[in-house]
Amino acid sequence: MRDSLRLWIGLAAASALGSVAMGAFAAHGVDDPWAKDVLKTGAHYQITHALAVFASVWLAERDQRTGALPAALFLSGTTIFSGSLYAMAFGAPRWLGAITPIGGICLMAGWAFLAWSAFRRSDNAL
Repeated sequence: MRDSLRLWIGLAAASALGSVAMGAFAAHGVDDPWAKDVLKTGAHYQITHALAVFASVWLAERDQRTGALPAALFLSGTTIFSGSLYAMAFGAPRWLGAITPIGGICLMAGWAFLAWSAFRRSDNAL
């Protein structure tokens, strides 16, 4: 579990770093209002879900039955959701936005699984 824990924490930290970089770029490196807004949205969701990965890993370490599924859903969701927004802000075709909701579904699934994991607990393991 220790190697897995380090991997998840490293991935969450890298995601948070990417979020801060994109947020800074949105604030200081882009003039186009649409691109600026899209970058800010992607960065907001990415930082929020990087923190959710940390919480998921904390929970998984305490309850092995929860596993890493929420963390995987949050990371894959931000890769698809924020990644597609970033790509469009940098000039990719707007049709790429059609995959953005897939990332959103992954994010919602991560939250749903995390909630389900917490509510199914009958002891005080949390």
